[in-house]
Amino acid sequence: MNNLNNEQDLAALRFKSAARDLEHIVRHIAARYIVQQVPLTWRLLHAIEAEALADLGFASRHDPFMLGLFQRPGDFQFPETDDAVDFSRSNALPAVFAFAVAAYDDAEKAKAGATKRRIGDRDHATGRAWGG
Repeated sequence: MNNLNNEQDLAALRFKSAARDLEHIVRHIAARYIVQQVPLTWRLLHAIEAEALADLGFASRHDPFMLGLFQRPGDFQFPETDDAVDFSRSNALPAVFAFAVAAYDDAEKAKAGATKRRIGDRDHATGRAWGG
């Protein structure tokens, strides 16, 4: 039993390592589009997924079985259009999609926070703490 737990623990660690690796790759790819202010569309999401899963470094660091765990199942069909991505009606996302959406969400939050700080700095300089 102890040996089984060790194997399961090792498999879990390998999966976490691969997931972190893939997330880093996806965030790096998404960042290229974010800095260019390219909106996240379905077509772009598919392109990010294809590039991330084709990353040779990722493929060389993880075994084929592990790589297969991050492939989108065939029955997960998503549009391939230039419409903005909307997951409001979905509760299941492929890993790459989830990482890309999180990267865009984080960038939007950082942008909103920076805007809020700039407004606060300006209001503080003019003596209007309430912004009015």
